[in-house]
Amino acid sequence: MVDSPVFDNPVPNRPASALDRPLEREIGPRSAKPLATLGLRTVGDLLRHYPTRLQRLGQLTHLGDLVPEEHVTVLAEVESTTSRPMRARHGYLIESVITDGRDRLRIAFFAKRKNIAEWRVGQLKPGNRMMFAGKVDTYRGDLQLAMPEYQPLDDEFGEAEAQAKIDTPVPIYPGSTKVPSWVIQSAVQVVLGPLTADEVPDPLPRAVRERKRMPSALDAFWLVHSPTDAEQWERARARFRYEEAFVMQAALARRRAAARAVAATPRPVRDDGLLAAFDARLPFSLTDGQVAVGAEIADEMASEHAMNRLLQGEVGSGKTVVALRAMLATVDAGGQAALLAPTEVLAQQHHRSITAMLGDLAAGGMLGGHELATRVTLLTGSQPVAVRRKAMLEAASGEAGIVIGTHALLGETVDFFDLGLIVVDEQHRFGVEQRDLLRAKAGRPAHVLVMTATPIPRTVAMTVFGDLDTSTLRELPAGRQPITTHVVPGDNPAWVERVWARVREECDAGRQVYVVCPRIGDDASEASGDGAEPPDAGEEGARPPLAVLDVLELLRAHPVLAGLRVEVLHGRLPTETKDSVMGAFVAGEVDVLLATTVIEVGVDVANATAMVVMDADRFGVSQLHQLRGRVGRGSEAGLCLLVSEARPGSPSRRRLDAVAETLDGFELAVVDMESRREGDVLGAAQSGVTSSLRLLKVTRDEKIIVEARGDAVPQIEVDPDLHSSPALAQAIAQLLDPDREAFLERG
Repeated sequence: MVDSPVFDNPVPNRPASALDRPLEREIGPRSAKPLATLGLRTVGDLLRHYPTRLQRLGQLTHLGDLVPEEHVTVLAEVESTTSRPMRARHGYLIESVITDGRDRLRIAFFAKRKNIAEWRVGQLKPGNRMMFAGKVDTYRGDLQLAMPEYQPLDDEFGEAEAQAKIDTPVPIYPGSTKVPSWVIQSAVQVVLGPLTADEVPDPLPRAVRERKRMPSALDAFWLVHSPTDAEQWERARARFRYEEAFVMQAALARRRAAARAVAATPRPVRDDGLLAAFDARLPFSLTDGQVAVGAEIADEMASEHAMNRLLQGEVGSGKTVVALRAMLATVDAGGQAALLAPTEVLAQQHHRSITAMLGDLAAGGMLGGHELATRVTLLTGSQPVAVRRKAMLEAASGEAGIVIGTHALLGETVDFFDLGLIVVDEQHRFGVEQRDLLRAKAGRPAHVLVMTATPIPRTVAMTVFGDLDTSTLRELPAGRQPITTHVVPGDNPAWVERVWARVREECDAGRQVYVVCPRIGDDASEASGDGAEPPDAGEEGARPPLAVLDVLELLRAHPVLAGLRVEVLHGRLPTETKDSVMGAFVAGEVDVLLATTVIEVGVDVANATAMVVMDADRFGVSQLHQLRGRVGRGSEAGLCLLVSEARPGSPSRRRLDAVAETLDGFELAVVDMESRREGDVLGAAQSGVTSSLRLLKVTRDEKIIVEARGDAVPQIEVDPDLHSSPALAQAIAQLLDPDREAFLERG
């Protein structure tokens, strides 16, 4: 239904590219201005602002047959219209009485300003014949339509014509209070009408369209915006959904091809070097998966083309050992390796564990160091000036073969002698610019290994990491202990008391326990990124999530826990305090470590056997899986207790039950994906995906993405520069504009 001012006269002399034409030139500045508030500034923006549903207005209803709460469409004549200021609130009440010749009905509108009220009265003049559509309600015992949509009819417009009109579905667009759906619909019809096929570039190659029997871009625009039935509308949506997948996969295929063409310094494995010495000392056997992935990495690093590989794996599957072996091979080949970690706690843990694994192989240039040894250097932003300066000198001189650090590695004053391998841990924590800064420090292109401890569903891997070759570790090393997980009702005092009793039992047996809370407990912590994942927060109940500082008082005052050594670890502590607390926990000098999610990844303490997660429903599924992976890393089995007040059967409780039922991170990754919004799946940094994918859903459309990848890759292999597909090249260029490039820059 159209109920809006007439569009301004279009300005002549349109530019040649139809979809790039500014709307203000097509429908006039006055009409284009409100559309710009929705981000609709060009013809293409408007035509790709697809309707979210179709509305059938239903059968014409006689006024005497109306029933409250029903959505109806009536054909009637305006009998009278009045307007008056409202007494109880600011604005005006416009009331009309309409009649179908037999019965009468009141309709009501509200306007904030007088000029709007006058405009409405002018439209609803006595004698005007109109169609009204809306929901029937009651006012002082009488039926009425409040704020119905309406459309004027010609004098000769009869009931048959009206019925034919309402049989045609009306597209409903996402809008706003200032830009309702019918305003968008009117604008679409204005710009769509004059378009010709030559003016509308089609990113889908003709051969693909014909094979899949898909309409052209112009035909699909007509079918989605002016369908005669739902089948046409769905056909157009399917075509545009596939187009989104195809353009994305073509862009990723071009990036993969470009990455493989980049020359890099080969870093072949030596049989008698540092890596061989490390392998000879390993106190355990590598899993088959670690051997296979190591061989893949070695082959790529030995070539003259830059490696760009994603290494994903289960919690505790041994990704760090695989990455360390690649770093040692780089050092053997005369280069340096940099390991970029998202937090100081994780960087320090990596430095501690890698140094321990290497022993005298990490004591290059020092007394007692092995003849093949290198130096492993830690560089963080909060180090004392003298320590930081020394670390920077070791990196710049090449004395340090392995440099481990946080964002501090990205500083302008940090240089490397010969950076050959970049390892990015917990890849999703870093932005595009940060990764590019480190890559630029290599001078000549370096090999890149991206690691994530969060298993990635296939569709996400094909979109978010689609330009990287992927290796997966599913097998756990021998000796890893099972972890038992239970959901504990947090509103049952007896069960909660049993939780603290189990903590005491573990500590009395000489073992250690983690207690994890969603937040720190001060106001600043809410913006620190040091806590539970936002998408899952606060679903159950109104109270704030439990905080470390609150639970600390409980633990220290609880009689069952009396005498236990309890320490706190969170991201807002000074660096020296965090390092001291973590060191004490590793050394067994702390019984209970009360922490936020700073311990989520990388923390490896073999004597920690139990974990209690408070307000567990405030965490994401994958986050919980990562957290519990901190226990069961030694000779004793692990125990994870998820304390939550989530109601049985609620979405939050179902997620917790899923975590308790399986240790398969890949299975849980699918559960996690299904429980999230699209933007949460793709990540906050993925502005390109979330703004470009209007119809395609990564969480739902795996089959479409797989098909599109199968069609796009051969297209790029045959014509990598897309000389024969300029429309596809243009679509990719739009996808890669500065606001949309983030999601492709994963390597």
